[in-house]
Amino acid sequence: MTFLITIIPSFLILFYFIKSDKFQEPNKIITMTFLFGILITIPAGYLNHYIINTFSNGELINDAMLRGYFAGGFVEESLKFLVLYFYILKEKAFNEPMDAIVYGIAVSLGFATLENFEYVYFLSDKHQVSSLEMAIIRSFSAIPLHAVCGVIMGFYFGTYAFISGGKNLSLALIIPYLFHGTYNFVVNLGDYYFLVVLIIALIFSLSLHKKFKFLQEQKITEKEKKII
Repeated sequence: MTFLITIIPSFLILFYFIKSDKFQEPNKIITMTFLFGILITIPAGYLNHYIINTFSNGELINDAMLRGYFAGGFVEESLKFLVLYFYILKEKAFNEPMDAIVYGIAVSLGFATLENFEYVYFLSDKHQVSSLEMAIIRSFSAIPLHAVCGVIMGFYFGTYAFISGGKNLSLALIIPYLFHGTYNFVVNLGDYYFLVVLIIALIFSLSLHKKFKFLQEQKITEKEKKII
């Protein structure tokens, strides 16, 4: 049961966004993007560990900032962004804005899945909860947070590639980073207001997805020309 709760939320969310795409993406590229998400947890772990060990001073606000805006948000969202920029952007199958949301979700949930294993099976004792409790808690918190950041990143990345270019490339990193960083910061303060951050991010991400869905419904064929 613990194992299933650890992995199923990520796959359910990914499945929803894959099926919501009118012109579905190649399974091979979705799988590769998901695997890249898993792979980048390795450098993320080392970088997060280095930042925390180097700059932590034991003060609540300082360490919450480190774990939120530096070791968490910046490191993890930057690595996801690099997968989209250096892998997805050059793929022929990446040929319309909605594709960026699908791939943004895939890389984010690949990351979230392996990270979840670490928390559930290795860090639950540290947080004084059982593995099962940790899996349940994260299925309603950290997993959706990674997913909505993937949607937001994908929206701005798709806008950059196919609609208006320019500052949208920066926004594809900055806005998910701010949501992720703020969420982690509040969590590390031990405050349940992190749920407010999650709900705001969820509403915002669903509104962005709806915009691309509307554009997609007006189309007969998928392919669009990249402007960058």
